[in-house]
Amino acid sequence: MRSDDTGSLGEMAEALLLDAALENIPYGFCVWSPQFRLVMWNKNWRDIYGFSADAVYRGMTLEEAVQLSDQLGNHPGQDANAFYESYTEQLLANRTGARVKSQEMVHGGRTVETAHVYSPALGWVVTHEDITDELARTEVVQKRKLELERHNIRLDAAVNNISQGLCMMDAKGRLVICNEPYARIYNLPPELLRPGTQLDDILSHLFDQGMEAGSTRDEYIAWRRDVIARREYGKNIHELNNRTIMMQHHPMKDGGWVSTHEDITEQRQNEARIRHLARHDALTDLPNRIEFLEQMAKTEAGLSRGEMAAVLYIDLDHFKAVNDTLGHAVGDEVIKQASARLWGTTRETDVLARLGGDEFALLMRPIDGADTAAKVADRIIKAIGAPMLIGGQQIEIGASVGIAVGPGDGVKTDTLVKNADLALYKAKSEGRSTYHFFEAGMDADLQQRRSIEAGLRLALQRNELRLMFQPLLGLAENRVTCVEALLRWDHDGRTISPAEFIPIAEETGLIVAIGEWVLREACKAAAAWPGEVRVAVNLSPIQFKTRDLLGLVKTALADARLAPTRLELEITESLLLAENDTNLKVLHDLRALGVRISMDDFGTGYSSLSYLRSFPFDKIKIDRSFMRDLTTRGDSQAIIKAIIGLGQSLGMSTTTEGVETEEQLEMVRAHGASEVQGFLFSPPLLPAALSNLLHSEAAMRQAGNKKAS
Repeated sequence: MRSDDTGSLGEMAEALLLDAALENIPYGFCVWSPQFRLVMWNKNWRDIYGFSADAVYRGMTLEEAVQLSDQLGNHPGQDANAFYESYTEQLLANRTGARVKSQEMVHGGRTVETAHVYSPALGWVVTHEDITDELARTEVVQKRKLELERHNIRLDAAVNNISQGLCMMDAKGRLVICNEPYARIYNLPPELLRPGTQLDDILSHLFDQGMEAGSTRDEYIAWRRDVIARREYGKNIHELNNRTIMMQHHPMKDGGWVSTHEDITEQRQNEARIRHLARHDALTDLPNRIEFLEQMAKTEAGLSRGEMAAVLYIDLDHFKAVNDTLGHAVGDEVIKQASARLWGTTRETDVLARLGGDEFALLMRPIDGADTAAKVADRIIKAIGAPMLIGGQQIEIGASVGIAVGPGDGVKTDTLVKNADLALYKAKSEGRSTYHFFEAGMDADLQQRRSIEAGLRLALQRNELRLMFQPLLGLAENRVTCVEALLRWDHDGRTISPAEFIPIAEETGLIVAIGEWVLREACKAAAAWPGEVRVAVNLSPIQFKTRDLLGLVKTALADARLAPTRLELEITESLLLAENDTNLKVLHDLRALGVRISMDDFGTGYSSLSYLRSFPFDKIKIDRSFMRDLTTRGDSQAIIKAIIGLGQSLGMSTTTEGVETEEQLEMVRAHGASEVQGFLFSPPLLPAALSNLLHSEAAMRQAGNKKAS
């Protein structure tokens, strides 16, 4: 029909198509142009409204038709002008291609259901059906509606400007008409587009061109013939030259049928991609947690039969520091390189997944024994531990691995996953960059940790936290010059060691609120002490990540009415390992207030000396570990002497911790230490006992001064 010599055939085919649409539909039909003028209609439409043949004509306005309809007794109870305004408003509101239905009354008390759909090429296509009897019989109504929907499909094919391929065949399987999208989808030659072409000839050509429908050509043709014979709606998906095409079969009453054809290749690709993304990590394209757990569930049957499988939970060590200091772009590249290295340690039957962040999981199935999982875990640690070169920077991280082996450690997914996670926690607690198998009792340890975490979240509001105070003796002054505030937690009838709960508070971020409480309480307590005795408060590196640590210190001092020079903040060198410039600025701002800054646990880290150059600390606190062998080991004495001398040369005071004997005291005094702290002078005291000690000292000094004068 696209060539000139077939023009007449095309016109004949078009007329046949319209005749088929108009003559076979058992309801009224009309088309109104976008200007509300009558384009076409059928006799059923005239009969429903009582229009005589000479009363309606092509080009008749909708307003004229409504006035005529009103005169014939239609739309009782409604003014003709009001009905016209309402009806045109409905039509104008429907230009999306959707079919909109409504009901109206006509002469004789009959109910008519109208349905209109808008086509840019034609205007509004409207159908009118007398449904009076059907309203009284629900079963008949449903049947008629289904029949109406089938007719509407054929009507759409005839009058809507659709993007799908469409063709109409007569009862003998001969082509009546097809549209341009149909010819384009199948790349049909002109000779197969002519009316009268047999369906078998078209299907044979398509198979010769490479169409696949999951069967042979003869089987496919037989299936099509069976669908036609059954006179039922049918749908089929087939492939043609790497494209996916959906064909739908719609039978007509006269024995013919209309079929629609749609290229859904891109749709199927998008659906496949969505399915893939739902079960894979976007950054690494590894399976995600959903896919991993589904694969785990498939392994349960084999575990129940005694087959062995291992679950490895993998966590990247020091990744957070890389992400925070070098940025998320570098962090993403680290994750991608790590995933590639992990994948390189797996076998074809294994499942490697990224669970989120820097957490991965590996399902090994099947395995001969636990040693197989151990060997893979060792390869993982070595692979991840090798330096990465990203953006010109050498980055070193590590990996900790927890292993659970089924069926011994469990046969259900939840059990194996939980046990692998417990083993990972154990590996991380043992120093990282190692692996650990699940062991009985690990669950109890985790429950204890979770109990501590849950208790910490309520400790403040339950008033379970309290402060103890350990005095520091100034050797030159021979009196208490500073007091260190020490946190204690009374929970469930026992006092929990700070070494047990502080790491958990830091991991969960609870240390921020707890640290604020300690700072405020210590300042309040110090404000009641006599003289110029300072209070020392330990700060966690986590507290420096809060937005306004400087503001918090200012507020705590102001609320307690404590001079800044009487507050001493103790930090460890781990604070300066990350975000060096940012943290140094905060330290300088605090020092500018008059607050003293002390480095705690000096000598236990790797870079203490370099940090003394980066910030002018007021005090160095020498770690208690050097005190243990001070009187028996010459190297400990040399270290103490060197540190005290270093502090003196830099203008920093020095405090030696852990002084417990007179011999130790005399040695550090001889070397020039500024202060000592330890059980020889005083253990940590309750607030009341400390207050008594300080006031007693003050009274003795005052009495001595009076005696001297």
